[in-house]
Amino acid sequence: MRARVLAREAAILCGRAWVDATFSQVDPAVRVEWLAADGDRVDADSVLCRVSGPARAVLTGERTALNFLQTLSATATATGRYVDAVAGTACRILDTRKTLPGMRLAQKYAVRCGGGQNHRMGLYDMVLVKENHILAAGSIAAAVATARRLSPGIAVEVEVESLPELDLAFDAGADLVMLDELSLDDMREAVRRRDAVAGRARLEASGGVSLETVRRVAETGVDYISVGGLTKHVTAVDLSMRVEFVEAAQGR
Repeated sequence: MRARVLAREAAILCGRAWVDATFSQVDPAVRVEWLAADGDRVDADSVLCRVSGPARAVLTGERTALNFLQTLSATATATGRYVDAVAGTACRILDTRKTLPGMRLAQKYAVRCGGGQNHRMGLYDMVLVKENHILAAGSIAAAVATARRLSPGIAVEVEVESLPELDLAFDAGADLVMLDELSLDDMREAVRRRDAVAGRARLEASGGVSLETVRRVAETGVDYISVGGLTKHVTAVDLSMRVEFVEAAQGR
């Protein structure tokens, strides 16, 4: 059997290795010929790849392969839209740990294919001090100090919900401060306060950001905008596999 995989809508392609691995594990005799690379922007009705091999193996692997390709292309495509929306600013789009179960590495890769940057991979590569941690530790300063003691050499980020908390995070020596659902005016003021003293933490805006608002957030001067929806609100890209040729079986 020979078949082709088509994009039914414009998208950013991502997931080739997962498609290759799916068919390889079903039957190494299956061959996949790619006509586009991960990170490429493809138009509707584009042929993404051709698949050839034993019909049973091709049809067995079809759905799993397309599931990977549709989901990862969806994450890459969504990321690309946000990246395009902030083009021309110094702001960068970040992902979060709000990924589909079992798909973290894959979706983090898809974000990169869409032009975004990876934030934390897990709990081991950056400490994020959130509201509950602050309450448990007693204060922002105590939470940051504990993080420094327990995880030396690891960057520490603090989530704040107000400008007074921002000042406390600066004073505590946070490497990065997450501005959680602050107004645009407060974000601008946060940038002003950060710029007033050299060496202060970078700023990340988070919470309630959409394609309609992301440009305005970026123009406040924050360094990063994190968007959980890149990985948790994905809508699969419309792809399909169409058979091109079937050789009649000779006997059984």
